[in-house]
Amino acid sequence: MCPMAVMDEQLGLVRLLHLVSPGQPTGAFSYSQGLEWAVEAGWITDRQDLAAWLGDLLEESMARVDLPLLLRMHRACREEQEGVLARWCDILRACRETDELRMEESNRGRALLSLLRVLEVEQVDRWPHLLESCQLAGFACAAVHWRIGPRRAALGYAWAWLENQVMAGIKIIPLGQSEGQQILLRLGPEVVRAVERAATLADGEIGSACQALSIASSRHQDQYTRLYRS
Repeated sequence: MCPMAVMDEQLGLVRLLHLVSPGQPTGAFSYSQGLEWAVEAGWITDRQDLAAWLGDLLEESMARVDLPLLLRMHRACREEQEGVLARWCDILRACRETDELRMEESNRGRALLSLLRVLEVEQVDRWPHLLESCQLAGFACAAVHWRIGPRRAALGYAWAWLENQVMAGIKIIPLGQSEGQQILLRLGPEVVRAVERAATLADGEIGSACQALSIASSRHQDQYTRLYRS
């Protein structure tokens, strides 16, 4: 591989680390995606419960909805197919089964759009109506702009989601920081498998029915005392 190609590949990795950083001002830390209610209800009480919950979501939700749609949005952005991107955004929103999950998607979409404008990412001002409705579209757009390959982008996205959920669990259950790191180590291979599975799905296979997530998210909005918005 020539030195320029190596430089481009390394820079792409740096840009991905930037894109998935927990320091991004997109409000990811504000959302537990129903986890807060699941803990209060006694569904999740320790490290093993949290790892099992997140492992199930990686397999049944992330691998069947977010990641296959991210791969398709990446291609739509790369090929500048606005209509195709719009279709995948609509499908993603339809897969968000509660008001809270849809609210999170749009709120984080608007926040990411604002950030990408500051970072001078191309296309964002051509399709703001799509990117502000769906943070996954903004992520795909940024990945294409920074020449991050689709599968590498999907790995980064899944890891960022997992890390955020583990950090939420540490605060809510609560757990020690070391226990959280044990969960991340245990579920790392599941992140890889989720991306591999997502890459094999046909369009008609996209979708999931995570009843426990839907119940936890819908009940969370009426939870009396809570730390998280979702």
